[in-house]
Amino acid sequence: MSALLNATAQTLAGSHFTFQMTDYIVFTFMLSISAGIGVYFGFFAKGDDTTEEYLMGGKRMKTLPIAISLVASQLSAISIMTIPSEMFAFGMNWYFAVLIMVLIVPVLNYVIIPVFYNNDITNCYEYLELRFNSATRKLQTFWFVINIFLMLPIFIFLPALAFAQVTGFNVHIINTIVCSICIFYTMIGGIKAVVWTDVVQAGIMVFSVVLVGFLGARRLGGLGEVWRIAGEGGRLDVNFTFDLTTRITMWNAAASGFVSWTSYVGLHQSCVQRIVALPSLGHARRAIVLFGIGFLLIMSFNCFTGIVMYARYHDCDPLAVGLVSKLDKMVPYFVQDIMGHLTGMPGVFISCVFSAALSTLSASINSLGGIVYFDYIKPHIHHTEHKANVIMKIFVFLAGIYCIFGGIIVEKFSSILQMVFSIGGIGFGSVCGVFLLGMLVPRVHGRAALAASALSIVCMAIIMVGSWGRNQYPAMPISTDNCPTTLNATTTASTLLNLNATVTVKDLPTSGFSIFDISFNWYAAIGFVLTLVSGTVLSYVLSPAADQVKLNPNLLSPAIKYFVEYEQAPMYELPELRKEKQQQS
Repeated sequence: MSALLNATAQTLAGSHFTFQMTDYIVFTFMLSISAGIGVYFGFFAKGDDTTEEYLMGGKRMKTLPIAISLVASQLSAISIMTIPSEMFAFGMNWYFAVLIMVLIVPVLNYVIIPVFYNNDITNCYEYLELRFNSATRKLQTFWFVINIFLMLPIFIFLPALAFAQVTGFNVHIINTIVCSICIFYTMIGGIKAVVWTDVVQAGIMVFSVVLVGFLGARRLGGLGEVWRIAGEGGRLDVNFTFDLTTRITMWNAAASGFVSWTSYVGLHQSCVQRIVALPSLGHARRAIVLFGIGFLLIMSFNCFTGIVMYARYHDCDPLAVGLVSKLDKMVPYFVQDIMGHLTGMPGVFISCVFSAALSTLSASINSLGGIVYFDYIKPHIHHTEHKANVIMKIFVFLAGIYCIFGGIIVEKFSSILQMVFSIGGIGFGSVCGVFLLGMLVPRVHGRAALAASALSIVCMAIIMVGSWGRNQYPAMPISTDNCPTTLNATTTASTLLNLNATVTVKDLPTSGFSIFDISFNWYAAIGFVLTLVSGTVLSYVLSPAADQVKLNPNLLSPAIKYFVEYEQAPMYELPELRKEKQQQS
């Protein structure tokens, strides 16, 4: 074990991490493949010039590519860069947000997705207008647009941060170059380019994540040694405390994971758009099962990397000695430590992080273009298929430009994972709650659904804003006992004073419970419960609108259709569909 400690100390003290020519070649090759797929589907394998072709591939997509694409979108750069860091600093409790996928897959397959296929819905927010009213649809699409705009710069900035960490290049120059490539293939290739680049990028991600975990464990002496060190350091302890103010516990990880993944995979247009691009419900169910298996495997390896990372630095913390400036930079530092001596491997991992970012970014921008056009532009112009495609491509271009400048703001965040869950927590609970109200509670009508959605979003926004800068969560302690006495020039004098001491933090003084002290990991779950409860109660208090007295049974989930009684009504048509039919007749 002493040899391992000396090797760690030597790495911390003397390494200068750089990209070699082979790494640049690997990285450039990955970007070239992504751009090449866009060129192929944009110029050589073009389908009809229609919105269905651009957004859903003509509903002729295959099961396995869609499943892989869904996995790739969930394994974003945020996941690769921040989840191992979360495990490193706070232990394994976040892993319960991964395990909850075992329950989410059946919910998607038998409660949510059948409703979209039974009603031939391609834009998931159409369902809210069919089931409730246009105001509920507008509220949720508005939040979708705001949420995507808040998240887009984060998706692409994290890999740029990793690249800057190992090359020394300016992070904003890297951000600009990679954003430009993503804009290019998304704009000209549509959903087919998005899905098939996801397939290629997923292969890179799986290879990289598994390799990093394997090589890290091997460097430490095997899996048993990793578990021993992690266990002694408390990283394998499960926190069963039901305390709303504790940063991460089994309960809030599982609860927020259920609501967030259900909302994102089954009720977020970027994913729903790909699921309904499959020709039948049977294809969709198989794709979701394959997605669930792939998700559990790859996310488990990703979490394992964080445990290995702790075992590697448990007695000489790079953060404590100033070799890494922030927690979100720990992963690229660890990769260079473990794989930096292997030709091309740093380039493969950075390609992995960028692949994850490009996958999420391209799917988000593509779906965002469709939502903005059909919900905000089409009602005010004379629609043609060609004009729609041109407008959506222009919007994709503008969204990419926004991502480039948004990175300047993201750079100021101290914890990106906390920021992501805080932003998502405002709306994910409302989204999941209002859709499940419509599918599972026949009594709920449009006025109740709208009021419940608005109440949830407003309350969670108030909590998030009120807690801004208030809640600082101390990481679990890591020792610096075996750090060398001489560090490289980047170590500050103040850091040197902390050598040979254990990193400890004092708990913040308590002055009674405040709603603003609630952990951000509860936000999504609280918003979800608030929507369900208030929507159900308000359905008894408020009277429904005249056209909401009767309910179309197709809009209910098959999971409850045989357990409830309701009065049937003709299928309600969206106003734009009714107008088109009248014009044709």
